[in-house]
Formats: sequence, structure tokens, C-alpha cells
Amino acid sequence: MKLSVIIPTFNEELTIKKTLDALSRLVNVDEIIIVDGGSTDRTIEIAENYKKVKKISIVQFGEANRGKQLHEGTRHAAGEIFWFLHADTRPVQGCGKQIKQYMRYAEIVGGNFKIVFDGNRRWARLLTWLYPQLSSIGLVYGDSAMFVRRETYEKIKGFKPLPLFEDVDLYKRLLKKGEFVHINLTVTTSSRRFENHSFVWAFMRWSIFQGLYWVGLPPRLLAKGYKQIR
Repeated sequence: MKLSVIIPTFNEELTIKKTLDALSRLVNVDEIIIVDGGSTDRTIEIAENYKKVKKISIVQFGEANRGKQLHEGTRHAAGEIFWFLHADTRPVQGCGKQIKQYMRYAEIVGGNFKIVFDGNRRWARLLTWLYPQLSSIGLVYGDSAMFVRRETYEKIKGFKPLPLFEDVDLYKRLLKKGEFVHINLTVTTSSRRFENHSFVWAFMRWSIFQGLYWVGLPPRLLAKGYKQIR
């Protein structure tokens, strides 16, 4: 089974090389597709000149909407497995191999990995502890490097064009089609959403948005008050 990595980007010059470096060490990755949402920095230049990976395709999408970008990436992918990876999330060796091993079983429709937030600050350790607790109430995020069987993804019509929580929405629909597995290997993701802010305030604001979504407030309405990181 071929494994296609799909990465949405928008002004990721500070992170994209580190992510590609991590992927270059995974022998079970068959292709990487970067879907750019109109970057104005060196993101595309860095990706185009990257030589450690044999097959990198760059799709110029022109709109910075992660769900739409990820869905567009699936249109260009050749693999039977889609691995959705954020531009600031770095997998360890063995992740690709584990994906392929689990996806041999037809009842498994997808899965994700253990998240570690980078940095040594207390709040980074708090978030690393918190994310597994959130998954127990159905909040599984794209930071955890979700992967999906192509056949299942197409049956549920993929990511919806939501401005927020496109990952949680996809996860909920996948659960209706089969088993979603958690692989106990680490992906390290950036803590930048909380940098240059009071952690308490940023965390409270983030929590409020999660709660409002959980009680049914539409993502399009929530997006009006959500400030993007980049």
C-alpha cells in the first residue's frame, strides 16, 4: 500500500524544512504533496529546492483554508493511504511503517499518533498531558498526524470546507465507518500558538472555542473571532 503525505502550508518558512527533514528519514513514505495556500515567504522556495526526498509535489491552491487544502491534496495523491501532516509537526522514525502495518486490516479506517509539544516550558508539558485526555471525549486534532484509508475518505467525502475544526469533524465521521487506532509513537508539534502571549489567556481562549464547538456553535461563526497563528 502506498502512503501519501499531504501537508497544507501558508507562510511556513520557519518550520517546513524541519518537517521535511523528519519525513526524509521515513523509508515507508512514498510521496509528499505540499498544498500551499498562497504563501508570501520562502515556503515554496524551500520545498522546491529540497533534495533529500525523491518525490515532492507542490500544489498552488491560493487559499489558506486547511480543510480545503488537505482535500485538494487528496486529489493529487496516488496512495491508498492519506497521511495528513501539519507543516510544524515532525514524526519519528517508524511512523510510516506502523501506519502500513495497521492499515493491512480492513476494519481499520485510520488513526493518529501521540503528540508532544516542543519546548521545556511548563505549559508545553501541560498540553502534552492534556491532548490524550481530550481524545477520550472525541476531540482528536490534526496535530496528531491523522492518517486515513483512501477508500473510506472518499466514501465520507473527505474534509468539509470548514474554517475551523475540520479535523475533529473528519474524525467523528470516520468513527462511523470503522476502527480508528492510536499509535504510541511520537510526533512533535510546535507550541507557537501559545508563544508571545500569556499562556493562561491563550489557553482560556482556546478552551472557550473548543467548548462552543462542542455545544454546537457552527465553525463558520466561530472563525470570525479566531485569530490565525501566522
